[in-house]
Amino acid sequence: MKKEHILVIRFSALGDVVMAVPVVYSLAKTYPDVRITVLSRAYARTFFEDLAPNINFMEADLRGEYSGVRGLNKLYRRLTAKNFTAVADLHNVLRSDYLRMRFNMSRYNVAHIDKHRKARKMLTAEENKAMEQLPTSFENYADVFGRLGYPIKDMSFKSIFPPEGGNLNLLPAIIGPKKTFGQWIGFAPFAAHNGKIYPPEKMLEVIKMTKAEYPQARIFLFGRGKREDALFPKWCGETSDCINVGEHMETMQQELILMSHLDAMVSMDSANMHLASITGTPVVSVWGATHPYAGFMGWKQDTANAVQEDMPCRPCSIYGNKPCMRGDFACMNNIAPRRIFDRIKAVVG
Repeated sequence: MKKEHILVIRFSALGDVVMAVPVVYSLAKTYPDVRITVLSRAYARTFFEDLAPNINFMEADLRGEYSGVRGLNKLYRRLTAKNFTAVADLHNVLRSDYLRMRFNMSRYNVAHIDKHRKARKMLTAEENKAMEQLPTSFENYADVFGRLGYPIKDMSFKSIFPPEGGNLNLLPAIIGPKKTFGQWIGFAPFAAHNGKIYPPEKMLEVIKMTKAEYPQARIFLFGRGKREDALFPKWCGETSDCINVGEHMETMQQELILMSHLDAMVSMDSANMHLASITGTPVVSVWGATHPYAGFMGWKQDTANAVQEDMPCRPCSIYGNKPCMRGDFACMNNIAPRRIFDRIKAVVG
C-alpha cells in the first residue's frame, strides 16, 4: 500500500501563497504520518522548507523548463514519479487545471479550491451589493483538504518563527539588536494596484505622527519597486531612525526575520500584510477598493485594525485592479492620517 502523500499546488500570487502557510502547517500537524509536497515558484521555498518535518517543497519554473503544454506534460511526468495519493489544487487557474485534468484522468484523488465567484460578483456589484463576509482563503484552502479526506480541526498556527522571533544576528549590522525602550514599526505603503494604495503624501504624515508620539521608535520601510526607490530615500531623509529595508536586505527570509520583531506593521491589502501575519506581528491594514469581506484579511489579524471608509461603492473590486467608478478614489483619499495613527497607538500602546 502506498504511503499517503499529498501534492499541494499553488503557484502565485505571493500573498495567496503565503496564506497557504498556516493551513499547510495545520495539515502537517494534524497528520504527522502523511507526507506533503508543496509545488510552487522558487520564492515560496522560504515559507515551506522548514515548516514541519513532513513538508517538502518542489520548485516549478513555469516560464522556463515547465512552460507551455509540453512543459506541463514534463512536470506531470515528474510529479507522477513521486507517488502522490492525493492532489490539492489551491489555485484553480489554467496551468493547475491542466495538471488536475491529467491527474483526474489517471484516477487520482483530486480536489480544487472553490473561489466563490458568484458571491464575489455580488459583493462587488455596483447596485444591490451583498455585503456579507465570504469564506476566507484559509477556510477555502482547508475545505480542499477536507474534501480529499483530511479535515483540519486545529488551526493553531502562530508564526513561522519561535515565540522570540527570528534570529536578528542573520540580518545586516545596520539593524542591530532591539532595545527594550524603543519600538520597531514597519510601513509597507504600496501594493500591486492603485485601488489598494493610500496616498503616499498622507502616509508620510502618518509616519511623522508616529515618530512624534514615539521618538525612540525605529521606522522600517518595506517594499521594492520604482515607487519605493523614488520615495523611500526622501522619507528616510525626513525621518530620524528610518531604514529603507530593501536597500539593506538581500533575501525575503531576512525581511521575515525583521518583521517578526516589529511591534506593528502598517500595510495595504497586499503581500506584506500576509508576510507580517505569518510572523505573528499585528498589522494595521488600510483598505480602499477592496474589502476584508472578500476573505483576504491577514492570518489571525484583528478586524478592528482594518482602517477603511464606509462607502456605498465599496468594494468595487476583489483585487483592486479596476478603475475608480467615481474617478477620485475617495475610499482611500477620505481616510484621515489620524485614523491610521490611532490604530498604531492602539496596537503599540
